[in-house]
Amino acid sequence: MPRLPTLLRENLHFRRFWAGQTISLFGDQVSLLAIPLLAVLTLHADAAQMGLLGAAELVPYLLFAVHVGAWAGTRRGRSLLIAADLGRAALLLSIPLAAALGGLSMGLLYAVAFGVGTLAVVFDVAYQTVFAELVDPEDYVVANSFLVGSRSVSIVGGKSAGGLLVAALTAPVAIVVDALSYLGSALFVSRTPAIDPPPAAKDPGGIGAGIRFIARTRLLRTTLAACATLNLFNSAFWAMLVLFATEELGLGAGVIGLALGVGALGSVLGSAIAAPLSRRVGLGKAVVVSFVLGPAPLVLVALAPSTPLPGAALLAVAEFLSGIGIMLLDIGLGSVQTALIPDPLRARVAGAYIFVNWGVRPVGALAGGILAGAIGLRPTMWIASAGAIAGVLWLLPSGIARVRRVSAHAGLTFSG
Repeated sequence: MPRLPTLLRENLHFRRFWAGQTISLFGDQVSLLAIPLLAVLTLHADAAQMGLLGAAELVPYLLFAVHVGAWAGTRRGRSLLIAADLGRAALLLSIPLAAALGGLSMGLLYAVAFGVGTLAVVFDVAYQTVFAELVDPEDYVVANSFLVGSRSVSIVGGKSAGGLLVAALTAPVAIVVDALSYLGSALFVSRTPAIDPPPAAKDPGGIGAGIRFIARTRLLRTTLAACATLNLFNSAFWAMLVLFATEELGLGAGVIGLALGVGALGSVLGSAIAAPLSRRVGLGKAVVVSFVLGPAPLVLVALAPSTPLPGAALLAVAEFLSGIGIMLLDIGLGSVQTALIPDPLRARVAGAYIFVNWGVRPVGALAGGILAGAIGLRPTMWIASAGAIAGVLWLLPSGIARVRRVSAHAGLTFSG
């Protein structure tokens, strides 16, 4: 009997958690495209403003992640997930309300982005704890494949739907879809068990406990450096993508959504092959490959000519190939990290990891806006897409290529 259906059939609580995340992830993809399109097409944002908008949602990771990690470690993760979902739904609904009342502005978009980003920090930290509570260690890769697979499917449907909804019904209406998806996520998460944090986690370890654990754990330290490098440049790339696609490639909202949606089929493929590929070549080797396959294809976007049809085609191809790599990266690396972190430190380490890994993203988004204003959009896309490949250099001497799999006791098995 196939392994993946068995996990969903036998683990009711994980199935509910997965269903909630699938709904929320679909809505997220709508907003990820609808909000930048709203800024560009309705409020006529320039490169600097797009950089600020990208940074506004990401800077809370830099400001709050470590503190949230220490705080969340002594609380029920499920309650934090529900509160974060409800709060983000309320914030997003303020955008269509403001549009209806004639009060839409870049200032409001910055404020909503910052608020949504702050609650995302809470959600992402608590998510690590809840995942480990609901899934047995030997199922980490399979469960991550389901969750990341949902994200890949949501990218296909959500980005396409986002572009079409913006084109047909306006961006504010499209954002309502994301708000409703958070309500759906909260409903499903509320039907999972409320598990108390481990007793050891109630003993204060200080906000530096997670940072110290990463610093003395080589694989966590090097993979964090690799992720931070990739995300620094990727954030600059994605912060400028909508502006680049509209101004340089001449694409409209619907075409951008369709190109990204079709290209995101690569994410579906990547999530499907992650588990069998990891078993065949080894979990660590699959992670190393993913750090090249994820960012490298985005160079095609910088190469795209300033004509709509070939520009849209190259955007779709780049997204397809990159999606395969990013899914392999997220599934494999997520499983390695979950296996390495002890339960009492899980929230604190997650907070510290997110602090660095996500904290570089607003820096990248701001840098992308500044650089595009100084040297132009296309040179910026070249630098951003090529620079992200350098993340793999951290992994080559780390020994992660020797990791074969996650054992039943949440340890890592290495090859000789």
